[in-house]
Amino acid sequence: MLEIQPGTAKPGDAVLITVHTGHSPLSASMGDHALIFFPSSAGFLTVTAIPVEQAPGELEVKIRLPDLRGQPSELAGALEVIEPGFPSRELEVANRYIHPPPQVRKWIAQDRIALQRAYEQPPRPPLFRRNFAWPRWALVTSHFGDLRLFNGAKQSQHYGTDLSGRVGDPVTAANDGVVVLARSCYASGNTVVVHHGAQLFTAYFHLSKMQVKPGATVKRGEQIGRVGKSGRVTGPHLHWAAKVKDVYVNAESLLRLEFE
Repeated sequence: MLEIQPGTAKPGDAVLITVHTGHSPLSASMGDHALIFFPSSAGFLTVTAIPVEQAPGELEVKIRLPDLRGQPSELAGALEVIEPGFPSRELEVANRYIHPPPQVRKWIAQDRIALQRAYEQPPRPPLFRRNFAWPRWALVTSHFGDLRLFNGAKQSQHYGTDLSGRVGDPVTAANDGVVVLARSCYASGNTVVVHHGAQLFTAYFHLSKMQVKPGATVKRGEQIGRVGKSGRVTGPHLHWAAKVKDVYVNAESLLRLEFE
């Protein structure tokens, strides 16, 4: 049996696909993208992403499985992608973050390399067994996908969820995993990235304090840092992000997936 969560999703959402079988898929795809499955208690699962550029419509899911006679059989399903309705907003930030001086461009380039390496983890099964949880209970001040105009000129898209907080408020891991980055970055400030296996990552930006180091194993609900206002920010908050392989997804969409 093929299970797709959720049945209806928006561009930028994470999607959980489970094959309830004892046989590992021979091949699998969602739309034009190949899928990698990992063993789970329910059979085999994969977490994949709907890119923010995806047009509304139906995405076909195809799974090829071996049967008991060694001949492949096929499972098929579909995911409906609906309009995202991303809002837009204007922000005022210090000019040095819009046009960084020459002396910090090297820092920015090094940040980019460090983040890329953090996300280049080899495929491995899920390191978690429970559902994802909020890294802190707080007001959401900005959702994933917001179109942003910085100082009336530079437009970008928000690839995270902003949660309100005061400097020093605790931040916890959204699920079990391994810390693959704990670094002071120019734009994202003090940044922690956790790899959860199954090509899935969560990231925590603008911290005032990082309380874990790369290589550390963390559990869901374990404190990993404190809310801050480091990097390019308009005030103290937690920017919580998620990534599936090399695609940013809406971290809030992880909360709607049933892994247990």
